[in-house]
Amino acid sequence: MKRMTAFFSAALLSAGLMSVTAHAQQDPATAPEQPQAAAPAMDFSDQQLQQFVDASEEIVVISQEYTERLQAAEGQDAQQQVQMEANDKMVEVVEDSGLDVDTFNAIGLAVQQDPELMQRVQEMVES
Repeated sequence: MKRMTAFFSAALLSAGLMSVTAHAQQDPATAPEQPQAAAPAMDFSDQQLQQFVDASEEIVVISQEYTERLQAAEGQDAQQQVQMEANDKMVEVVEDSGLDVDTFNAIGLAVQQDPELMQRVQEMVES
């Protein structure tokens, strides 16, 4: 579930929809990992950032669809199944974009911590 939390956070951030993250708080264990995972400063190419934006836009759609399904799911097993299915779809979208999951997550974390990088990504989203 750690991947999904990072995906939701990154996707929602890049789309300017951070207010819809309640479901992404399922695994609080990921919060302490974020500063450590983002510690090394990375320089991402415009191509990588565009791939991140493209994947994030698709992930937002998946997130919205699966948020509704998650809320409708009854019981922990059903919710976990919905989360795993959403995670699989998001991994597929990221890989289809040309990025690996680690790079996607690293970009998402870097965007959260670097206002200049956030601005670059927002400009790509708007164009």
